[in-house]
Amino acid sequence: MKKKAILTTFLLFAFILVIVPLDLAGAAESSSIAADKQLIYDEAGLLTQAQADRLNTMANEYGAERNTDIIIYTTLNEEGIDVEILTEDFYDEHAPGYDRPHGNAVILTLDMNNTEVYIAGFYKGLDYLNDSRLDQIRNKISPDLSYGNYELAFENYILTVYEFMEHRPGVLFNIWFQLAVSLGIGALVVGIMAYRSGGRITVNRQTYEDASTSGILDRQDRYLRTTVTKRKIERNNNNGGPGGGGGGGISKGGHSHSGSRGSF
Repeated sequence: MKKKAILTTFLLFAFILVIVPLDLAGAAESSSIAADKQLIYDEAGLLTQAQADRLNTMANEYGAERNTDIIIYTTLNEEGIDVEILTEDFYDEHAPGYDRPHGNAVILTLDMNNTEVYIAGFYKGLDYLNDSRLDQIRNKISPDLSYGNYELAFENYILTVYEFMEHRPGVLFNIWFQLAVSLGIGALVVGIMAYRSGGRITVNRQTYEDASTSGILDRQDRYLRTTVTKRKIERNNNNGGPGGGGGGGISKGGHSHSGSRGSF
């Protein structure tokens, strides 16, 4: 009986030694496949191969932490197609998505023909990157795009998307608002307690005032002059940054997205 138990334990141990390395190898292979996922489509040839590879690795690493494909697509756009349509068609045709085809994704499209940039968020990208947030991202990278610092602009795009997708829009505001309310209530309670602990003040103005002799002796109104000041009211014509503004839509394939476009 004892020998049988020892034999069973030995076989179980051998089985674990065989299975676990296979599982680890499979996990490593899956990780390698994920790291090799193409997320940089530099059809306009703005990057060297080394730059594209570095950005592709970076986009895979940061995108995996947010469960979202962070994509860069550059094109010469010789047909002159609208940059928003280019982005929507890219999403419909390539079917990107971290979780599934046509899934969570954010796409930056650079149209070199019309010198326009468009950023769109799909599914989780839509939930976390609304038009306002995409405007902020675009405004941040547009100066580097204008100067031809494409690698730096794309790097900042990836990093800012990663940062914004940590919280849904409005979550940080709610946290700070709740904190401010809590501090306000605490200060009010402490103030009331301090007031009550000091006792009541019974001496006031009427203690020393003689009502029979107090009163207004004289009153005089004197008109001096009237002054009119004119000021020009400036109109705000800014549409969300240099040469553009926010605005999403729906692709031909029926996929809703947030969006921000502008020139550079």
